[in-house]
Amino acid sequence: MASKQEITAIVDIGTSKIRGLVGSKNENGKIEILGHASLPSQGIKRGVVLNIEECSKVLGDLKRKLEEQAGIEIRKVNVTMSGQAVLTVDFECNRYTNGGGFVNQQDIDYIFNEAKNLPLNPGYKIYHIFPQDYTIDDEPGIVKPVGYAGRSVKAFFKMLIGPKSYQDNIEMALSRCGLQLGRLIISSVATSEAVLNSDEKDAGVVVVDVGSGTTSLAVYHSGHFMHSAVVPFAGEVITTDIKEGCSILRRFAEQLKTQFGQAMGDFAEEEKVVTIPGGEGWESKEISFKSLAYIIQARLEEIFDDAYSQIEKSGLMKHSHQGIVLVGGSSRLKNILQILKYRTGMDARLGKPEMKLEKNPEFDTRDFVTALGALKLSLSKSSSGASNVKIMPNGKKNNFFNGITQKIAKQLDIIFSDND
Repeated sequence: MASKQEITAIVDIGTSKIRGLVGSKNENGKIEILGHASLPSQGIKRGVVLNIEECSKVLGDLKRKLEEQAGIEIRKVNVTMSGQAVLTVDFECNRYTNGGGFVNQQDIDYIFNEAKNLPLNPGYKIYHIFPQDYTIDDEPGIVKPVGYAGRSVKAFFKMLIGPKSYQDNIEMALSRCGLQLGRLIISSVATSEAVLNSDEKDAGVVVVDVGSGTTSLAVYHSGHFMHSAVVPFAGEVITTDIKEGCSILRRFAEQLKTQFGQAMGDFAEEEKVVTIPGGEGWESKEISFKSLAYIIQARLEEIFDDAYSQIEKSGLMKHSHQGIVLVGGSSRLKNILQILKYRTGMDARLGKPEMKLEKNPEFDTRDFVTALGALKLSLSKSSSGASNVKIMPNGKKNNFFNGITQKIAKQLDIIFSDND
């Protein structure tokens, strides 16, 4: 049965981390986090599941941690993922109105079904469909067409398509640990939902997410999703450059980046150095903050130049008036906004979740920004594709379950729309 207070579980699959959230929306419209967990990824490369067995083990551990915290049994999850092969395509559909000289819901449903059944290359599928606007007879730019007078209607859509294997691999990994896939959300869509407000979407804005394996971006204008792209390198290559440039172990390179790194070499203090232990007879090494910063800067310039090139290719540069919202682990590097503005010529700000949470969660929301966006999207839907949970009477108690009677504590079937 459907619950008035919806609960859903989210899994965010990343190259370096797999994160999970369990949340609900209370009567005040705020989202309450019931459980959260983060584990090192296994079997993932550039955001895509490649080793089913390794990924499944991590998902099983994540499931157990979330169930213990939230006091529920998770049966189905909504998943976010990225992938270099995800593409944005345009689709137009024309239809004469059904009758009566005006557009009715049957006309719009027919057009949307045409979009859903768009023929694709073998092995590809549609992951998201974004209606843009409609032209009725010769009147363009109509957002809500039902009820308009006219003999013909033309619809414009943006669609995200990608290899079907992306979803197949996730479903296989989930099934090995007793989970079903509810809804698959492309990461850039989920991240944008978390960090953007309606004014930014309307004015025109780009979200750039510098993750571990990939840098993804999403472009919005006039309130609509317009374009998505993936740059196939991000934080991992910065770590690799530090490792090779300083001739140190990878774990030390990652630690150097996160603790002492910054994005612009000219601003780093040359007299400051950090000592890397040698161990097993090897001499220790001293690395200056300035040398470290120049290594990071060189790779960031390449990442931002490629992201800027993707924005130019989309043809939406002139519509991105608001600028860039930067998120991802590497966005915490000192002075990173300065180099982003310099390389792109666009204004920029750091992104953080723009969401109504019941209280401050016991984790850094910047780490869970994509999962939070997916949770917001999921809890805003009301039909089809569910995240099923079952309350465990002997599980951990929390405020959400106080007062829920044994009569309704058998299973919550939470239903969400597959349509965007």
